[in-house]
Amino acid sequence: MLLQRRQLFAALASVWPGLSLRAQTTAGPLLTRAIPSSGEAIPLVGLGSWITFNVGHDPVAREACTEVMRAFFEGGGRLIDSSPMYGSSQPVIGQGLARLGRAAPVFAADKVWIGSGARGTEQIEASRRFWGVPRFDLLQVHNLLAWEEHLPQLFAMKSAGRVRYVGITTSEGRRHAEIEKVMRSQPIDFVQISYNLLDREVEQRILPLARERGIGVIVNRPFREGALLRELQRHRLPPWAAEFGCDGWAQFALKFIVSHPAVTCAIPATSSVAHVRQNLGAARGVLPDAAMRARMAAHVAAL
Repeated sequence: MLLQRRQLFAALASVWPGLSLRAQTTAGPLLTRAIPSSGEAIPLVGLGSWITFNVGHDPVAREACTEVMRAFFEGGGRLIDSSPMYGSSQPVIGQGLARLGRAAPVFAADKVWIGSGARGTEQIEASRRFWGVPRFDLLQVHNLLAWEEHLPQLFAMKSAGRVRYVGITTSEGRRHAEIEKVMRSQPIDFVQISYNLLDREVEQRILPLARERGIGVIVNRPFREGALLRELQRHRLPPWAAEFGCDGWAQFALKFIVSHPAVTCAIPATSSVAHVRQNLGAARGVLPDAAMRARMAAHVAAL
């Protein structure tokens, strides 16, 4: 049986380069993919914080966010993404990390989001203090704001060991031409884009370019801020979704995304422990192949 499992995951790795073979059972470790610029493996599903962690000073809501983070780490998750744009999300993450202590093996991803390049370092330091981490693993220029000024600073921080990876982001399918320009001209480690079963423009140029240039891809808005799931849940999950281990539409939507060989990690946001566990389940078991991905997209388009 063990040999058969190893043969199965070896076959999967040949289809999805960089895919870890560690996931052996549906309750086991998460499938991972290698960051192209370093080879470091991170789980295919991370955790976003837009809206869901913007809870202000509400102690009950903050405690709920900590429990989401606890379930995320206990389930094998690592990458949490935030931004100065996200209201109270950064200090809420910091409070959760402090409460969880050594139980929080976080891959900390944040952003610089300010029109003045001269003030970028100050903002990053404020974000770091909110998180309570010694340094960020990944810093990204949020929505390309003043990227010509911020990227040189981030590259200098990387050279000095003050951040491990550098990237850029966009959301809601905007500014793809400029994203492509930066990907072609700058030695970035990551690009963060919107991608889901309905928003697929990045399949044409951005995702192939990321593979060509060795750039990791983080996917935001996998559920269109919940609107996609609300629409899908009006319909019955197709029986053939069981062929790749889906227990619901959330896993169906996420497995479509993370099975793309260019995608390093998807970052659904949630305020529900049950939902974070379900989302992590998309990074376990079998992933759909190219033919199945086409079938999935066609099925959703026809609903």
